[in-house]
Amino acid sequence: MVERRSPFYASIVALGATMGRVGGNFVSAKYYSGIEDEHLNTRANVGVQDLSTMGKMDIKGPDAEALVNHVIVNDASAMKPGQVRYSTVCRDDGGIMDDLTVFRLSPEHFMLVTGSVNRLKMLPWLQHHAEGRKAYVTDITAAVAFPTIQGPRSRALLKAMVSDADLDGLKRWSFISGRIGETNVRISRTGVTGELGFELFVPADEAASVWDTLMRTGRDFGLKPYGVLAMFTLGLEKAYPAHGIDMDESRTPFHVGLDRWIRFDKGDFVGRDALMRIRDKGIDERWTGLILDSDKPAATDARVRSSDGEDAGIVTYSDHGYSIGKMLATAHIKVPFTTIGTELSIDIDGTPVQAVVAPMPFFDPEGLRLRA
Repeated sequence: MVERRSPFYASIVALGATMGRVGGNFVSAKYYSGIEDEHLNTRANVGVQDLSTMGKMDIKGPDAEALVNHVIVNDASAMKPGQVRYSTVCRDDGGIMDDLTVFRLSPEHFMLVTGSVNRLKMLPWLQHHAEGRKAYVTDITAAVAFPTIQGPRSRALLKAMVSDADLDGLKRWSFISGRIGETNVRISRTGVTGELGFELFVPADEAASVWDTLMRTGRDFGLKPYGVLAMFTLGLEKAYPAHGIDMDESRTPFHVGLDRWIRFDKGDFVGRDALMRIRDKGIDERWTGLILDSDKPAATDARVRSSDGEDAGIVTYSDHGYSIGKMLATAHIKVPFTTIGTELSIDIDGTPVQAVVAPMPFFDPEGLRLRA
């Protein structure tokens, strides 16, 4: 099988990262110093993760907006250049093919950042729906390095190394251009940690020098790299559903709480009719947060049962909530069992463990850290 390496690969290996295969045939850092250490440092100071494995789809042409608006459930026509939108991409039956971010670069130019695995299906999907339109889709994943810098000290760190960019004025869900040394970069105030954070788009052939500058400057700000496993625990605390774990093509945005991003009033888009039927009919299960009375996480796909033994659902992901000192889980639970405070049960290593339905997100529910 082909092994793909990001532009930061050599730099990351030199830091002693434990590597592993991730989506799209890439290898990436699973962890460096340890999941808990990386997680807590990102919450307290600032962390950096290499997300270059994520797909980047460049869409240009007079019909670029029409194409993007046709395949996403959100509204691309409402975007101005410099803005970012989160959205799902659904099949005709409403099943989620991917969740992604949409960047409007100019009136006739967009970029979509897809999941690492889903990049392989999103490219032909976009190209198929571009047929008959004056819109041109190019996979530029290999040309763009993608470090994400997250944590309460992320802005201060970037201000120490970026020129020609107003980072104080950069609002969430927007992006600007700047320079790191002689390298032109795009800086987006986005991320999946629940912290103040920024994602950088860097030319791949200049990525190594940017990484070196970041590591050198970051020493004064407590910067530590974090890997895929800490990304998952950070995202779990903020209840960010992950495609392939919490959602897939068998479930719709309504099932994982992402229906607030659907814009039915924008006109036709792929999956609209099916999603309207689901909206009107309602759902029979809901993605739900659980706090476990356990020192060990539950297994993925572990069955969740009611207090009287009835099948209540299935676990999607469980891990430590290092910031709050509790064992957490998310699960697809039948609606009658999703009331906050409901006591359920999950078998962990053959022993029934109490699982209580809890509000999501588990950490910083008001989102104050994001708005720092």
